[in-house]
Amino acid sequence: MDNNIRKKYAYWEWRTIIVLIIGYILYYFVRKNFSIAIPAMEQELGLSKVQLGTFLMLNGIIYGFSRFVNGILVDRYSKKLIMATGLLLSAIVNLVICFSPQMNGIMNLLDTEGKATLGLVYLIGSLWVLNGYLQGMGVPPCVSLMVHWIKPSQLATKQSIWNVSHSFGAGLVAICCGFILQKYSYSAWNLCFAIPAAIALVGVPIIFFGLKDKPASVGLPTALELDEAEGNAIEAKKERKLSGENFKKVVNKMVFRNRYIWILAVTNFCIYIIRFTILDWGSSILTQYKGMDISTAGSVVGASELVGGVLGMLLAGWVTDKVFKSCSHKTCFFCSLGATICFFLFWQSTNATLSIIFIVLSSFFVYGPQALLGVSSSQQASKYATGTAGGILGIFGYVSTAVSGPLFGHLADSQGGWDMVFLVAIIFGIIGTFVIALMWKAPANGEAEAEEYINQLEQSEAKL
Repeated sequence: MDNNIRKKYAYWEWRTIIVLIIGYILYYFVRKNFSIAIPAMEQELGLSKVQLGTFLMLNGIIYGFSRFVNGILVDRYSKKLIMATGLLLSAIVNLVICFSPQMNGIMNLLDTEGKATLGLVYLIGSLWVLNGYLQGMGVPPCVSLMVHWIKPSQLATKQSIWNVSHSFGAGLVAICCGFILQKYSYSAWNLCFAIPAAIALVGVPIIFFGLKDKPASVGLPTALELDEAEGNAIEAKKERKLSGENFKKVVNKMVFRNRYIWILAVTNFCIYIIRFTILDWGSSILTQYKGMDISTAGSVVGASELVGGVLGMLLAGWVTDKVFKSCSHKTCFFCSLGATICFFLFWQSTNATLSIIFIVLSSFFVYGPQALLGVSSSQQASKYATGTAGGILGIFGYVSTAVSGPLFGHLADSQGGWDMVFLVAIIFGIIGTFVIALMWKAPANGEAEAEEYINQLEQSEAKL
């Protein structure tokens, strides 16, 4: 293949990855800011952990549903438009939450003591649920764009590089909001929504003008063709245009009737419980259970993401491609086991330094499967149904907020306190580790199975 084509392809491939990293970091700025603001909203607005946990649950469930819906849409429509629109609207919702108490003159939102009435509870809750849907417009375009732009032989490594955006986004916004609350006190909780939203708006034009949906948009061959030309393809075949009916049949075969997709989905449910316990309740656990101040707690949560999460994802991607020959699910097994053990040690540690080390290590291991379960679902579903498969995993991952949200809020407020939260999270970690072990012998991907099935469909059509 012509060297100029390779250079041009490398430029667009890395441009796509970098823009997706920036874009998704900014998605997190208007998503995980809520979790850091939780202790302040409890104190200033009088919201309970159960109410806040319910917001997190409903946001997560709608987010998972949105990832499924948008996973289907990005397989058929413009990926960059969906991603840019989601970030724009999510930033607007955050700005409305920031100024919601100012609407007290229009609606009865605050009582005589300045605490939230049920009206403000419902308003903020409804807006955060809406934000869940808008946030679901972020991941599906990213996953689909990477499948189209990254060669199959490098997908796990480079998708793991993109996945650092989760940790960078969550870490930076945790540090930012922790600093805001420490400097201006808990009464400035609304700035935790306004400032991240303003920053996120910068990313909208970057996404829209910086991305192209497919290599063909700039006159380049597909990632599969380039990999095949270099002799590195993993069952690489040219992507075929499917009719609407055949597309539905392939999705049904490779996603809904694929046992590996469901194993990955259940594992995702379990590992996300540990992930969300750290992300959503981390600042509360560190301040109320471990005795840290809010600025330190925000910095520790940030460090667990920026140090533990980033290193965990990068190493997991490298190990998958170099040690396990692109079998992402094998790396996920060891990471799930490590996450469960380290979270147990974080629970049991009484020394502040050890607590910080173990929460960072928990994130280190959590972000292996967080990054690679999506890679594995793309591999198993084949290039024809990556968005739909990712949507299934999204639903399972974010339905887990029913556990990590109101249930954990209730447990934290009950007699068992945070100890019961840790115990339940660790039990789910053990279950997830066992389930992912069930597909240890699965192939690296389902491309060959998909191509064989498509051939059968085309042969059946030819006979008619």
